[in-house]
Amino acid sequence: MVGGAHLFYSTKGFVVSQYIRSRALGGTYFITIVTYQRRPILTRPDNVMLLREIIGSVKNQYPFSIDAWVLLPDHMHCIWSLPDGDRDFSKRIGLIKSGFSKQVKPEFRFNHCASESRHKHRESTIWQRRFWEHTILDERDFRQHMDYVHFNPVKHGLVQRVVDWPYSTFHRYVQQNVYPPDWAGDAQIDGNFGE
Repeated sequence: MVGGAHLFYSTKGFVVSQYIRSRALGGTYFITIVTYQRRPILTRPDNVMLLREIIGSVKNQYPFSIDAWVLLPDHMHCIWSLPDGDRDFSKRIGLIKSGFSKQVKPEFRFNHCASESRHKHRESTIWQRRFWEHTILDERDFRQHMDYVHFNPVKHGLVQRVVDWPYSTFHRYVQQNVYPPDWAGDAQIDGNFGE
């Protein structure tokens, strides 16, 4: 198994990955969703508002708790907790991605850049086909991923301090006294979390 995927060799010698998604009921998950060709479109003001609307609509239809979220220009990281007995984070991600793709302004669609496979499967040029998911194992794992989510804008050089990035649940946790406003300072967060 490599990075959440089991690798198999086809009869032609190519490596084929078969992704195994978590089947835990009512779990907490760290999720990474990336734009197609890492295009920096997500933090444009209209797109931020559209994404918020879509997420709210999906949450109303298929409830989940947002434990952490950071929106960066070309990807987002989040931690979700699903209700007891529910494990379908894939449906929620699919609805968020398709809702955004259908409603985003045409200037963000680059269908002329789409591969033959994307045309065949009627896929947009907004999102990468897959997403990264990790089941949160325990309180330590949860805390590490929370810190990673909130530190991510600093890691990518978008801001010098975590508090300066506007598209993050970090601000909610500062208001709740979970993080101090100057949290992380010049710190480095170790780990590979799906990027």
